[in-house]
Amino acid sequence: MDLLVSPALTIPSAELGWRFSRSSGPGGQHVNTSDSRVELSWNIAGSPTLPDAHRLMLLTRLEHRLVGGVITVTAAERRSQLQNRQIALAKLSGLLAEALAPEAAARRPTKPTRASNRRRLAAKERRAVTKQQRRRPPAE
Repeated sequence: MDLLVSPALTIPSAELGWRFSRSSGPGGQHVNTSDSRVELSWNIAGSPTLPDAHRLMLLTRLEHRLVGGVITVTAAERRSQLQNRQIALAKLSGLLAEALAPEAAARRPTKPTRASNRRRLAAKERRAVTKQQRRRPPAE
């Protein structure tokens, strides 16, 4: 089953590498015999289906998660291997979609309005008066 990341990018299932191992957590005797933990890996650096612009973007934005140009995602949340496979596919798809998303526009700083400045100063003055009234009167 191919992995649909975005309308522009679909990863063929032949490029995805699967590894299965025993998972920790609940499951009783069943957990000791079944390989329900899933590791899904994809070689970003060596993928022939990935355009060069996307490859460069993924390699730079996901560099902290890559080992030798390969991204690996694990899933062991469920007792079922099938469900963990689906979770791993969703995790990888989400990671790649987030990394390929265009960067948000830089925030343009704005100045506070004259009215908001007045309100801020008036509130500050009210607090100061309140605190002054809490003080002890000076001893004569």
